[in-house]
Amino acid sequence: QVQLVESGGGLVQAGGSLRLSCAASGLTFSRVAMAWFRQRPGKEREFVASISRSGTSTYYADSVKGRFTISRDNAKNMVYLEMNSLKPEDTAVYYCAAGIAASVARVENYNSWGQGTQVTVSS
Repeated sequence: QVQLVESGGGLVQAGGSLRLSCAASGLTFSRVAMAWFRQRPGKEREFVASISRSGTSTYYADSVKGRFTISRDNAKNMVYLEMNSLKPEDTAVYYCAAGIAASVARVENYNSWGQGTQVTVSS
């Protein structure tokens, strides 16, 4: 079955950086769009970034544009989220997801999810 396993979360000070990784198995990785979502305490899960099957197209939430970068390595079945200039409001559980179209920034577009990794940004 499809498995998505996130890693790389942790505690960082405001202004710092983290790199999240997601290892995918059980699917034809190059045929799916990949995305990162996050869920902050008391909030609904929200879109962060997505990347097309080939990696040529990327999409970002306005709140992270210019600070976060999504990338993928189809040879390794991996997707990454490089997070720079982190802010306390970036504190959340970050989820990796596989879906149909990278241009659709909705939870319903993604049918496979990881278990999440906690990112905590202290002020």
